[in-house]
Amino acid sequence: MSEGKPLILTMGDPGGIGAEVTLKAWRHFTDKAPLPVRFAILDDPHRLESVSERFGLGVPVTAISDITQARHVFPHALPVLPLNADVNVAPGELVPRAGPAVTESIRRAVGLVRDGRAAAVITNPIHKKNLYDAGFTHPGHTEFLAELDRNTPNAPVSGSVMMLANDVLRTVPLTVHLALKDVFSALTPELVVGQSRIVHRDLQRYFGISAPRLALSGLNPHAGEGGALGKEEEHLLQPAAEVLRAEGIDITDPLPADTLFHAEAREHYDIALCPTHDQALIPVKTLDFHGGVNVTLGLSYIRTSPDHGTAVDIAAQGGARADSLIAAITMAARMAARIATDQPHEPAAI
Repeated sequence: MSEGKPLILTMGDPGGIGAEVTLKAWRHFTDKAPLPVRFAILDDPHRLESVSERFGLGVPVTAISDITQARHVFPHALPVLPLNADVNVAPGELVPRAGPAVTESIRRAVGLVRDGRAAAVITNPIHKKNLYDAGFTHPGHTEFLAELDRNTPNAPVSGSVMMLANDVLRTVPLTVHLALKDVFSALTPELVVGQSRIVHRDLQRYFGISAPRLALSGLNPHAGEGGALGKEEEHLLQPAAEVLRAEGIDITDPLPADTLFHAEAREHYDIALCPTHDQALIPVKTLDFHGGVNVTLGLSYIRTSPDHGTAVDIAAQGGARADSLIAAITMAARMAARIATDQPHEPAAI
């Protein structure tokens, strides 16, 4: 899969579970997985050794000076590209002084992929308030990644899209971290059209779906009930769907959200586009809470992430599950293989 170029993981917030789940993911891919996945992480080798020892994981750690060394080191130890910032933070601690190390890890990871030296970026979770306290000015992880992508040659100019995926469902929240009262002003036909175009293109590009089928969820109960329960479907969503169909994109009219996610309904689409954050995330997390992956579409590079936060409340206990990070690494490897070979592949999910 990613035997040519290794994948690169970011550190995430050192007070969270990123180190623990990364060590457990290395163990998974060296002990159990049939996939030839190779990755390195941007972190502090001594910190990772300490976490491995603290939780009895028995994972050997090796510092490398160049990511090309990861392929040969990985079968025997977790390859680590050392950071230049202070990472002396124990699991369960939240300290703003870790902010420069967190952002350095992300910047360097993106640089390695943009330079063609790594196949994809997999980001461990960050703690936004901790970064804000350290002077971080972006709303979140995805916005920072999009900013880093902005000056990349041939980078898409149409924006980025959050996709959530597991083995049975893909969804996109058309609006993300907004209060419900703000959704009505943010949701426009232009937003729906722009995000749908990105989704259509990247399902073809990264997942080998030649003619993606997009399901559009309504915003109101019963998709507005013909206007009786709201006009957003009629005034915002339906016009966007008509524009997209005129461009040759297969997208439904707005459908009631409460009947969109059962097994029979999912057979008729490849991805569901939902007006609000929770409409998109609840079904994915309900169907497979531990195996969800956050994928950023619309970038010039592949980025996936586990679909959970830093879990600082359990970070000092050693009981974190690595399922979501393993799924994110697997999906990134399959997406990279699709690009590297330019041949049809079975999709990584559904």
